Amino acid sequence: MNPLKHILKDFKVIILDGALATELEKIGCNIDDSLWSAKILYEDPKIIEGVHYDYFVSGADCAITSSYQATIRGFMEKGFKEDEAIELIRLSVQVAKKARDRFWKNPLNRINRPKPLIAGSIGPYGAYLADGSEYIGHYNISEEELMEFHRPRMKILIEEGVDILACETIPSLVEAQAILKLLEEFPSVCSWISFSAKDELNISEGTSLAKCAKYLDSNRQVAAIGVNCTPPKYINSLIEQISKNSSKPIIVYPNSGEEYDGITKTWHGDSSSKAFSCSAKEWFDGGARLIGGCCRTTPEDIKSTCKVLKNNL
Repeated sequence: MNPLKHILKDFKVIILDGALATELEKIGCNIDDSLWSAKILYEDPKIIEGVHYDYFVSGADCAITSSYQATIRGFMEKGFKEDEAIELIRLSVQVAKKARDRFWKNPLNRINRPKPLIAGSIGPYGAYLADGSEYIGHYNISEEELMEFHRPRMKILIEEGVDILACETIPSLVEAQAILKLLEEFPSVCSWISFSAKDELNISEGTSLAKCAKYLDSNRQVAAIGVNCTPPKYINSLIEQISKNSSKPIIVYPNSGEEYDGITKTWHGDSSSKAFSCSAKEWFDGGARLIGGCCRTTPEDIKSTCKVLKNNL
């Protein structure tokens, strides 16, 4: 079953959550590590559960699990055994479900909103490399090798009962094609495919988003097509590229608007919840139906976005 289709029959928009990593940093977590936010899965998973809960309170209809950079290879390189790595990936789903179930237990939280989804995050191969490759996409490995890399985590997330897979920050059409082939091994499962983009027209590796959307449009297991981890200034144009080449729901969850300096590892620029939510209204008017935030966005951004989109539609 396609859970997005089910919800969008009754609701005009699905609000996604926002950034996890920067919220963890605010709480005092040190995620300067190749595992990034997945590091907290073994240090203090209750903190992750708390961030998920905060986003539900802010209006999110979907929590994206903390498995973006959680891979068996990555954990084993940190000294974990294979079975321990598997349990940590499972834990990323369990803590999200606990937050969702705790939130949904209160009848007041069920008014005029769907039961929130749990989306199992599958980050790109470049996220495992932890060298910025998810914004370039030129891995120099085969489609089969990409399938072998993604298969274990995909299987674990599905077995642990996610509602949908979130294949996100995908930098190349080749990696998306590998994911689609892999999805055939799990025929009852749906996924959204969300690319990282380098400008108004092209995904990070250089292929036009229009070409990607056209390629994905006929795949029955692709529930939505979109972009994430991309500057807000590019989103309106990218939505247009998708809408012209696909009838699938469009998903967007861009960064806050601040720019990241890879050398100093710092963020610069201005952002505000009001500006983000106003942009979100433009994205909805342009055709996006799943809207949230990526790097540097906050529960306040999601709350503001929810207020603008759900109260004014």
